[in-house]
Amino acid sequence: MVQVSEQLIWEVVKNNNCFLKKVNGRTKRSGTMRFSAERNNLRSLSSYKHSGLASNKAVGIASKNDRAVLYTKTASKADKSIAIAETPMNKDFAKVCKNVEKAVVDNFYRPDLKKDALAKYSAVYQANRRARGIQKAVPVKKG
Repeated sequence: MVQVSEQLIWEVVKNNNCFLKKVNGRTKRSGTMRFSAERNNLRSLSSYKHSGLASNKAVGIASKNDRAVLYTKTASKADKSIAIAETPMNKDFAKVCKNVEKAVVDNFYRPDLKKDALAKYSAVYQANRRARGIQKAVPVKKG
């Protein structure tokens, strides 16, 4: 496969791809929000920084069988089907947070996504606890 730069891929897919979700704002001032349902997009925003399609080094955290999994994209194999490595997160919360920091920041993979990766892991962890019945869902306040 031909090597193509990340910027060129982003320019091609930023306005039209199957993962793009456009939401109109409530007023003229708020404008249109652009979300993305890509696999390795931590914040679900359609932007070059968070794109899992355009980046050779993408990070994603998702739930698989009520367990959190860290996905990292391998730059050397970005054009192959085995480009994404799965790392299961089976330890307690504090240890997994350290592992996420090591995988994202300490080896200079994507240090700019540390805060987003920890926030996404926290959300996935809470959702998995509710799914397994360990923690009860928070009741919605009415009124």
